[in-house]
Amino acid sequence: MSEKLEILRVSDVDKSFGDKEVLKGINIVLNKGELVSLVGVSGSGKTTLFNIIAGLLKPDRGKVFLKGEDITGRSGKVSYMLQKDLLLPYMTIIDNVSLPLILRGNKKKVAREKVSGLFKDFGLEGTQEKFPSQLSGGMAQRAALLRTYVFSNEVALLDEPFSALDAITKASIHKWYKKIIGEMKISTIFITHDIEEAVKISDRIYILGKNPGTIIDEIEIKEDFKENFFEDKKFIEYKKHIIEKLDKII
Repeated sequence: MSEKLEILRVSDVDKSFGDKEVLKGINIVLNKGELVSLVGVSGSGKTTLFNIIAGLLKPDRGKVFLKGEDITGRSGKVSYMLQKDLLLPYMTIIDNVSLPLILRGNKKKVAREKVSGLFKDFGLEGTQEKFPSQLSGGMAQRAALLRTYVFSNEVALLDEPFSALDAITKASIHKWYKKIIGEMKISTIFITHDIEEAVKISDRIYILGKNPGTIIDEIEIKEDFKENFFEDKKFIEYKKHIIEKLDKII
């Protein structure tokens, strides 16, 4: 990326639940149009950190800034997509996608008009009047990502959104999402347990230790890995480095 424009900053965040210290001294930066992954073993506090960034939890110490504005403890400022697509089965796809706007007070017709132009960009043209059960897994995830974008087109928090997809569909949606990020400058923080996935799609990776969760390393991915990424020497080096870091904390 040529010129980096900071959009989100997590500054010196600590969080405990009772006597259990979950996060300590977390510092993360997300730049405009970047995809940054969080990789860590179970219990390293990744989801807790997402809840803090989304304003659903308040940290014990530290702040979260969006374009320089303190948004600590304030929900509705960034979008948050969980592992499951959570599309409402009784609503059409366009009504599912329109939901964030309707909840903000837009009339249904107006909300539909506002989102209809985005369907082509997200590869969903022709699905507007279909129901979630009529879509493939990959298309349902695209619809869920579009709804996430409609909620907030500035920062998206994605918590293992592709983990339920088969390998072929996952590879296709990785390629598509990287293209969408480039075209629409969606700034994304991505939780994954899949090290290959993190290396393949990320601009940078933060590795979290645990007990408490701390940032133990930050890796910048300078390469753009193509189809045979798993054979690429540099790809293997990144993967080995991350595994070695995680092995030390298991």
